[in-house]
Amino acid sequence: MAHRVYQMAFGKVYPLYVLKAEKKGRTREDVHTIIRWLTGYSEEALAAVIGDGTDMKGFFARAPRLNPDRTLITGAICGIRVEEVEEETMREIRYLDKLIDELARGKAMEKILRG
Repeated sequence: MAHRVYQMAFGKVYPLYVLKAEKKGRTREDVHTIIRWLTGYSEEALAAVIGDGTDMKGFFARAPRLNPDRTLITGAICGIRVEEVEEETMREIRYLDKLIDELARGKAMEKILRG
């Protein structure tokens, strides 16, 4: 089943992640740290995908290196347990959602990055 979120441009979703973090006193740089940790994008490549219309599915499909420690991310986001999401792309999206949620809740960066 194709989810509508797959076709959304990452550049349209990204500002929502930043807004959520900044409302809680965190920074754009914190959001970038999380995204780079999860996906392996460099700062330059991240800026490119934010601006070039890459959709969410493509963003994760072309991620340079999905962090193997992302499987340590557990818990619920929007009432759904991330570790139980079967569809791969949706699970990656939920991992990112969960990390941003933890950031906004004030969790320490080293714990967010499963360090």
